[in-house]
Amino acid sequence: MSQTFPPVNPFKAGALCRCPRCGEGKLFRGYLKVAPQCSVCGLDLAFADSGDGPAIFIIFVVGFLVMGLALIVDILFHPPVFVHLALWVPITLILCFALLPPFKAIMVALQYRHDAHEGHQ
Repeated sequence: MSQTFPPVNPFKAGALCRCPRCGEGKLFRGYLKVAPQCSVCGLDLAFADSGDGPAIFIIFVVGFLVMGLALIVDILFHPPVFVHLALWVPITLILCFALLPPFKAIMVALQYRHDAHEGHQ
């Protein structure tokens, strides 16, 4: 007998890096390595292949945010170039590394929600 699960919001499950079916099990085994299956509901996560999608979205989000802030700081304070480098390089790296797991998890959850995986007819 298979257990039924209530629908899980893919954005909530993704933001929390949880299983797209039950919303409880951890999606990742490491930093970005998708677990083979959910430890709670047993969902086979072999279908999960987000490709380069999360990285592209992060480039747009972080790039827009950092460039906007750098422009505002430059207009208001006119700091030297080394100050810009000291500020924006670490902020960019931190934001990219912090946002990559939830963005990848959201892509996997959306794949599950829409049954979009290779070999599907």
